[in-house]
Amino acid sequence: MAMVFINKAVLMQYAQSMTLLTLQQLATTLLIHFARVMGYTKATGFNVETAKRLILVSLFYNANVAFALASLKGVNIPMYIAIKRLTPLAVLVAGYFSGKGIPTIQVTLSVILTAAGVIIAALGDFSFDLFGYGMAFTSVFFQTMYLVLVERSGAEDGLSSVEIMFYNSILSVPFLLFLIIATGEFPDSLSILFAKSTSLSFLVILILSLVMGIILNYTMFLCTVVNSALTTTIVGVLKGVGSTTLGFVLLGGVQVHALNVTGLVINTAGGIWYSFAKYQQKMKNKLPRVVSDAEAHRK
Repeated sequence: MAMVFINKAVLMQYAQSMTLLTLQQLATTLLIHFARVMGYTKATGFNVETAKRLILVSLFYNANVAFALASLKGVNIPMYIAIKRLTPLAVLVAGYFSGKGIPTIQVTLSVILTAAGVIIAALGDFSFDLFGYGMAFTSVFFQTMYLVLVERSGAEDGLSSVEIMFYNSILSVPFLLFLIIATGEFPDSLSILFAKSTSLSFLVILILSLVMGIILNYTMFLCTVVNSALTTTIVGVLKGVGSTTLGFVLLGGVQVHALNVTGLVINTAGGIWYSFAKYQQKMKNKLPRVVSDAEAHRK
């Protein structure tokens, strides 16, 4: 929840989102490397074959974060969170096509309600930014793809969340360096960064952004490997309830309209219903099956 506000606060002072992401991945790589050397983690060293299998995870991850950061430049936080709540729908669709089956009626209806809330809220968003919305929707697609791949990597390759995070950060650096050069951010982004570093408040939120970004990535990969991609998106929906409320009063940039508020309320209701439906489904699956007298006799 805090990461959305911290990123928004950083981008309000330092708009070079690609450079910010590059710094985060460099910090992650160095942290895990030294932790492994000093014996704080049992993560294995770099393996070329494993890196080849995880190249798509890294590509989709960085595309997701890059488009998400770009969208925050033009989309206010409540609308950004509402759009990102379309991720469970995308994960469910991806799960269906990957052979996970058709979701229950409650899950389907709750996801439709969530999507309807996004559309209604968008109609009431006076600060509508076509570029920002496009970036946010593209981010949803890439987030879906990399979460599904992370889940598969943990299950099939037996990799821990730290190892997936380590490979992701290493593979991200060359890709991001190419992007900051191709987009023209470099070298101006470094000179702007050095000029901004004289401000203590900027340094604090920058360091917070780097540190909390590492923690967020670790817990997200851990949740996806231990549970599933769907569980990670459900947690994201629940997180969005608090973030949406705070987004109206923090950092500014939000023009409140009845449609906007109504849409976000519907979106939140859909997210809560979705989580409740999945919880019911999980509890139902845990109930012991009642064995009939005839079955008991046959046994």
